[in-house]
Amino acid sequence: MGTAMAAFRTLDDIGDVRGKRVLVREDLNVPMEGTRVTDDTRLRAAAPTIAELSDKGAIVLVLAHFGRPKGERRPEMSLAQLTLPLKDVIGREVMFIDDCQGQAALDAVAMLQPGDVAILENTRFHKGEEKNDPALVAAMALLGDLYVNDAFSAAHRAHASTEGLAHVLPAFAGRSMQSELEALEKALGSPEHPVAAVVGGAKVSTKLDVLRHLVARVDHLIIGGGMANTFLAARGVDVGKSLCEHDLAGTALKILDAAEQANCIVHLPYDVVVAKEFRANPPTRTVNVHEVAADEMILDVGPAAVEALGDALKTCKTLVWNGPLGAFETPPFDTATVSLAKTAAALTRSGSLVSVAGGGDTVAALNQAGVADEFSFVSTAGGAFLEWMEGKPLPGVDALSR
Repeated sequence: MGTAMAAFRTLDDIGDVRGKRVLVREDLNVPMEGTRVTDDTRLRAAAPTIAELSDKGAIVLVLAHFGRPKGERRPEMSLAQLTLPLKDVIGREVMFIDDCQGQAALDAVAMLQPGDVAILENTRFHKGEEKNDPALVAAMALLGDLYVNDAFSAAHRAHASTEGLAHVLPAFAGRSMQSELEALEKALGSPEHPVAAVVGGAKVSTKLDVLRHLVARVDHLIIGGGMANTFLAARGVDVGKSLCEHDLAGTALKILDAAEQANCIVHLPYDVVVAKEFRANPPTRTVNVHEVAADEMILDVGPAAVEALGDALKTCKTLVWNGPLGAFETPPFDTATVSLAKTAAALTRSGSLVSVAGGGDTVAALNQAGVADEFSFVSTAGGAFLEWMEGKPLPGVDALSR
């Protein structure tokens, strides 16, 4: 995993940018209700780079996608609706330019003054964006003198605005991208051992590559969520009506074997919280995994197992977390996730643990526990974080390090 972290240039290496046109790829794909942004995390992540370049007198041209317009102009996916929300977050005027390439865009950019900030229209309004079409890359590149990629969450896609531009303009990592890469390097590139990984979520099938990659690199692998049921069933535990991929028993056993070869301790729950129906606050029982009845389903890790997991974390120096331990959106099945997250936060506060978490569900769970701010680093990226955990090269990052 350390290989993806070759040296890359940051804003510290960019030199004098006064009057230079800088194309800055950000992730502005924020959730909205009407014209209101319901979660501005990504806008706040973009703010430091935009503000720093603007303060240094650059003409800042923000590139981003929004939604999945599939190469067509769709007014409801126009980035025009983000000029005001971004202005509120960065505290300076934000202009809008109706395309991200072409003569009209060139003319509009020519009117801008040093320090100005403008959002260019949705890159995905062009079919060439997702195809990384050299013609679109060339047309976008005409608008800028320099390229800054600040969108780690889009770094697993080799698109025109995330990868192509880095080959035709001098390319640099923005502050958000830089902090993301430095945190990941610390967590799995060259981490301090012992390392623990929490991998949760509903299905093993979506996390197979992650599990295979991690067993060789971590000392403790904590498996939670519906995935844990598949591993328990593979070991001969009767999981009743629980969510479980019985056809993956062989795969699960192979992963457990690989872990044993690598001296990685796999933690599966030995007490669990079960219910007969999946809804908020049904009648529940806490039982040993071998006592799950045929009409019950496992919906969370039990308190004894969570305490043991907390004890394991106390022996570790590094933690990587992706996915909840139970069905955390539905109370009371958030108990284990919240409890372990609080333990990890306390260990991070005391300076004994470097904790890195990522993925949408994980961020939501940590927010629910009220500890997202206390982890060393929380990545908002879903797919990119997952592919990084799988040890896959991220095209948007690799293009910066060449």
